[in-house]
Amino acid sequence: MNEVYKQIPLYRYLSFCNESDLERTVLDCGAGGDSPPLGLFAQYGYVASGIDCNPEQIDIAQTWAAEKGYELGIQQGDMRQLAFEDESFSFVYSYNSIFHMRKLEVAQSIEEMKRVLKPGGIMFVNFLTVNDFRCGEGGDLGQNQYEQFDDDLPVIHSYYTATEPDELFSGMKLLYKEDRVLERIYDGQLITQGFVDYIVQKPLR
Repeated sequence: MNEVYKQIPLYRYLSFCNESDLERTVLDCGAGGDSPPLGLFAQYGYVASGIDCNPEQIDIAQTWAAEKGYELGIQQGDMRQLAFEDESFSFVYSYNSIFHMRKLEVAQSIEEMKRVLKPGGIMFVNFLTVNDFRCGEGGDLGQNQYEQFDDDLPVIHSYYTATEPDELFSGMKLLYKEDRVLERIYDGQLITQGFVDYIVQKPLR
């Protein structure tokens, strides 16, 4: 029986990928953790690869994959400098990961993702927005960048306006964009979360 994954926006991205004629090779930038979404792509016959900077999160993902019988190809890596050849993958994505760095590094990572994407390939990236309940908390690094704590560890969170990331995808064809504001219960409190999602395509030569 197929798994149901909590990363719901990736189902829409998967539908775009499934409609493509490119070979089914996919790279996840930020692939560690429990229930890694690369498993969703493995269910549909994709050759999966992933990178994560945290060895502990990689171990968690690999343990989960072994239990499910998936080969996800997750290794330690840095999306700011991907260790892959140009145009290596038909599909590249980063879900809830890329905004855990400064905005200059985010831009660098987007360029790397473009570089390893094949012509005609499709990319998904999502960003935190200034509508998120945590925007403004923590150490102020300027330009809506803050050092906040996740699981008692300091983590950078960069927040964007809904149009701010547009320029990062110059030269790409916009297939889908959604500015999402969610309300949900977290630790017994009603919180508001803000995200903006992009699905873009690299032009053919």
